[in-house]
Amino acid sequence: MKQGRVWALLLVFAILTGCTTVPPKDQNNLCNIYREYPDWYEDSLEMQKEWGTPQHVAMAIMKQESSFVSDALPPRDYVLGVIPWGRVSSAYGYAQALDPVWGEYKDMTGNGGSRDNYDDAIMFIGWYTTGTHSQLGISKGDAYNQYLAYHEGRGGFRRGTYRSKPWLMQVARKVEQQSKNYDSQLKQCREELEDDRSWF
Repeated sequence: MKQGRVWALLLVFAILTGCTTVPPKDQNNLCNIYREYPDWYEDSLEMQKEWGTPQHVAMAIMKQESSFVSDALPPRDYVLGVIPWGRVSSAYGYAQALDPVWGEYKDMTGNGGSRDNYDDAIMFIGWYTTGTHSQLGISKGDAYNQYLAYHEGRGGFRRGTYRSKPWLMQVARKVEQQSKNYDSQLKQCREELEDDRSWF
């Protein structure tokens, strides 16, 4: 009887973990990411079509935020430096969207979905960068400033909070470079990816 329960628990665990998408093997190459996950290419195209945010910019932001880990969480907060006490923020999932901003996204777009679903998360990034463009005038192709506004929030960006965080500006430069690399790579494999789409 006991052994039966153990097997049942193992089966449930296997089913649950089987639903989780493993992060791409080669995260520095957008072509290889899309080859590994063709659905992500389709979803990224849909996001670009709906929001106008270039795929390479959204993907560079996502890579920095979660390393493409579907259920990524921010670091733990500690009391007295040793006692775990919740998380430093409510950020969650591929896009590391905060609870209130995700709620705003759902209210404004009518999209349900989940932060640990790639399709929903990439659409969220497209929506957020579009709002940043309309409110702050930052080009959707400007990965550096889009990332700063994404990380600090639009109000924080407007106040220039990032200026007192040299480490954050360095991270934003990293996102910018990743975006440029992704753009260059995508130009080399776009035809191949489009040919693969025609089979479906």
